[in-house]
Amino acid sequence: MPHPDNPYAMPTQTVPTPPESPRPAPDPGAGRLIGGRYRLLSRLGDGGMGTVWRAKDETVDREVAVKEPRIPDHFPEHERANAFERMRREARAAARLDHPAVVNVHDVAVVDGRPWIVMELVQGRSLGSALQEGTLDTREAARVGLQVLGALEAAHAAGVLHRDVKPDNVLLGRHDRVVLTDFGIAQIEGETNLTDTGGFVGSPEYIAPERVLGRRPGPASDLWSLGVVLYAATEGVSPFRRSNTAATLQSVLNATPAPPAAAHGPLAEAVNGLLQKDPAHRPDAARVRALLEAAARPPAPVPAGPSSPAVPAGRGFRPGRGTWWGLGAAVAAAAVAGYLLLADPFAGSLPGDWETKADKGLGATLAVPAAYEAAHPDKSDTDQDWVTYSDPSGAIWIGLNLSRKSDDSLRRIKDSAASQMYAENEKFKDNGDYGLAMPEGPRTSPDDNAEFHGRPAAQNTVTYTTTDSRRPSPREVRVFYYRTQAGDMYRLTVSYPGKGDFTARGREVARTAIEHLSVDKP
Repeated sequence: MPHPDNPYAMPTQTVPTPPESPRPAPDPGAGRLIGGRYRLLSRLGDGGMGTVWRAKDETVDREVAVKEPRIPDHFPEHERANAFERMRREARAAARLDHPAVVNVHDVAVVDGRPWIVMELVQGRSLGSALQEGTLDTREAARVGLQVLGALEAAHAAGVLHRDVKPDNVLLGRHDRVVLTDFGIAQIEGETNLTDTGGFVGSPEYIAPERVLGRRPGPASDLWSLGVVLYAATEGVSPFRRSNTAATLQSVLNATPAPPAAAHGPLAEAVNGLLQKDPAHRPDAARVRALLEAAARPPAPVPAGPSSPAVPAGRGFRPGRGTWWGLGAAVAAAAVAGYLLLADPFAGSLPGDWETKADKGLGATLAVPAAYEAAHPDKSDTDQDWVTYSDPSGAIWIGLNLSRKSDDSLRRIKDSAASQMYAENEKFKDNGDYGLAMPEGPRTSPDDNAEFHGRPAAQNTVTYTTTDSRRPSPREVRVFYYRTQAGDMYRLTVSYPGKGDFTARGREVARTAIEHLSVDKP
């Protein structure tokens, strides 16, 4: 346009403003004011019965963590009341403890009859998250164990049993602080037990044998769980984890774990003692403290020779298989993230309560709901690679299996995903290798027109009724097949109830998991 004051002036060139980068959508519920003073900012994580938020206490101008009660709508009223009471109990249990390794509880804000627990915000991450990248060396594991032991000693002195000591409930904060959190299922001496008759609460692979047997737990039960945590921290896996809850509980009762290979000396003695099946034979807290203190002491410095320069002590973290560290890790991680984003451009955004799980052994990345629990096979159990993730209720599970062409001496891998699907349809008729309590002749709905990474894939939906004579139930299984260019066969399986409240959720889980599956070498 000509300048209004000089019609002969050259028109001004308008430079278009570059579009702003899209901002991530805020978490639903962010910005809400709780109890008239706590402003929710962002979601920090989800647990079985609650969501933890980063929030701002507008009264004193500080950031806090707020735990929101989250109870499924289908729960009966008495179970909802029990869950809310457990949250109130969590606040009471933690608030009565005075120890630097116990998270501080500031307040309980009641909103519509539901208790929101306001706690200090611990800057850091959980031990469970850290162990996804590698293990701890002996000294660092002993240091973390000492802090957790101190929190348990303070709790036991106050008549409180934690009952859910596991890596995800151990926070690694700034300035080497270690915090034991989530007293949501703690048992306070003299209060009524809220556990349903015949049931138990907690994470199966960390539950002490006496609790599995229904006996009254004591402080030794928490110490058993600490022993499992220390084993997992140094070995990278729980010694009792199996493919399902029943097998895990059976291993807790009967299996003798392999001696820890990474832990040695006093730490190995502590772990082996704490994992004694009989609580009367486990060392008490004082003995465990002495062993952990000995394991945490730094070794005497060795003078460096002329050709061997001294190496400064590290933080005690051993990268696991496939873990990258330093600047190279940032570059490699960015490249992998970019690949994952480009792998399936038509997949929708991952739901906020899901997360991706990269598995180097499988050469794949699987998307699963964050609350799902993982299980891997014992190496002696199978010649195939697989992993499963299951909902804590056991109603829905996701499994990823890889059959390698190099290991296929019996020529079980077919020439295409569709051929594999139709061949395995015959196995479904007599239950084949699946172990799904499936009768003969289940209904199948094959789809050999699916695609993956622009290449042919196949999908099959199988519906059947279990052969359980006491309570046969309808099930539905979605199986997705993909054969790589190298001839390896991936099979993604999602199983869920065929009728009822979980059916729609199971189908959504299957759709999302298939959409967001990614393999390293298509």
